[in-house]
Amino acid sequence: MKILVVDDEAHIRRLLQAALQRAGHEVVEAADAASALRLIRAAGIDAVLLDLGLPDRDGLELIPLLKRQGGPAILILSARDATEEKVAALDLGADDYVTKPFDTEELLARLRAASRHRSGRPSDVIQVGDVCIDCGAHKVERAGQEVGLTRKEFALLALLATHAGRVVTHGQMLRDIWGPAHESDIEYLRVAVRSLRLKLEIDPARPALIINEPGIGYRLSGDI
Repeated sequence: MKILVVDDEAHIRRLLQAALQRAGHEVVEAADAASALRLIRAAGIDAVLLDLGLPDRDGLELIPLLKRQGGPAILILSARDATEEKVAALDLGADDYVTKPFDTEELLARLRAASRHRSGRPSDVIQVGDVCIDCGAHKVERAGQEVGLTRKEFALLALLATHAGRVVTHGQMLRDIWGPAHESDIEYLRVAVRSLRLKLEIDPARPALIINEPGIGYRLSGDI
């Protein structure tokens, strides 16, 4: 992929460039928002690693602008670790949020997950470990055995499956599955997730399929 790294710290750009090039990607760099917008219009960018603390503009403002330029995958890479910042970035259209300091292998894995979603890869059937989710047929199997889910449980699992590897916020899940009037009813979501884990996880106490992002949302394991 061709990846745009947007960060005002030169040593972070050098670190990311080395890791991304080792993984076979092409890298272009920008130290501020203005340069990022110029590059993304001209360079055919597939993904953006975006810092939020830019000198000329808050990175949050850039997310919808970048999404309009061909819809690249956007991963936030920021020292800001407040839950509100993460939720705001994801709700604005970021594909994932990684806090500094970061592990480069984890970052590359999250980048792969985000790029799979962007590529339009067929997602009617999602396989995660021994769990098979057939969104088209509304059927879920674990180890070859069909698992009975309620309509809400299946809708929730299908939503997570179509964003596999990416965080889906509490607000988005509640709006999409239960409707806008229930956007604050987090307990509805907790109950549904708990039921899904009991039915699908090998060890519900140590979930490996539906991963909790505390205070933000959930993601389906990207190991697909």
